[in-house]
Amino acid sequence: MRTIRSHWLGPVALEMWLPLVLVATWWFVSAGSTSVYFPPLSSIFASFARDWLNPAQLDRNLLPSLQLIGAGYALAVVSGIVCGVLLGLVDTLEQATRPLLEVLRAIPGVALLPIFIVLFGIDAQMKVLLIAFGSFWPVLLNTVDGVRGVEPLLRDVSRVFRVGPWRRLAQIILPGASPQIFAGARTALAISLIIMVVAETVGGNGGIGYFLLNAQRSFAISSMWGAILALGILGYLLNILFRIVERSVLRWHRLQQSRLESSR
Repeated sequence: MRTIRSHWLGPVALEMWLPLVLVATWWFVSAGSTSVYFPPLSSIFASFARDWLNPAQLDRNLLPSLQLIGAGYALAVVSGIVCGVLLGLVDTLEQATRPLLEVLRAIPGVALLPIFIVLFGIDAQMKVLLIAFGSFWPVLLNTVDGVRGVEPLLRDVSRVFRVGPWRRLAQIILPGASPQIFAGARTALAISLIIMVVAETVGGNGGIGYFLLNAQRSFAISSMWGAILALGILGYLLNILFRIVERSVLRWHRLQQSRLESSR
């Protein structure tokens, strides 16, 4: 039991000490603040508890954001992996599409918001597609690099033993490219969170971005800071969930790396 506790408490303490120190410093420094734009942290925490810890408010303030980012991010990951595997395996196709991909990749997703509004309206479909478009590129490019980085000897051996293309894809190519794919998916998660906030400021009636815009327009500064705090906590929790999935899926990769290091 002590071993398990020390195994968890050590990393948690190492990860949380700096945020706790910063929060404590912010609390004491802002305690006597009379600025309208920088209210005391105690006032921000009170607004945060009212707006984000109240179950009656979560359906309006948080649930729409989770639905948008879940749908858009899933679409970006699936389409990025499919297209990335195709481009990674077919060199001619990758060379033919690279100029177009480089042009589109250089355009920030939020810059295309007016075009997406014209094409798809201002409903949830537009926001999901905008999140998917902006988050698509890190997954695509990392998947292409991961597929091309698979050991050529493994591909040659699979062809010699006449392993079918679908089995080769499932057992050799995707596992070999999975570390790179997860690296791109981690970057895409942060991008999707940013685009979600921007997309929710247009034609919405709920979500973190919509709440943040309304708080700014109504000059509710404490509520605005509380929404920023909620956004940061949401990003942190999503990152923790991502790391749990990554560690579970790539457990074989870590074991393989540890064996290689021990054999040296």
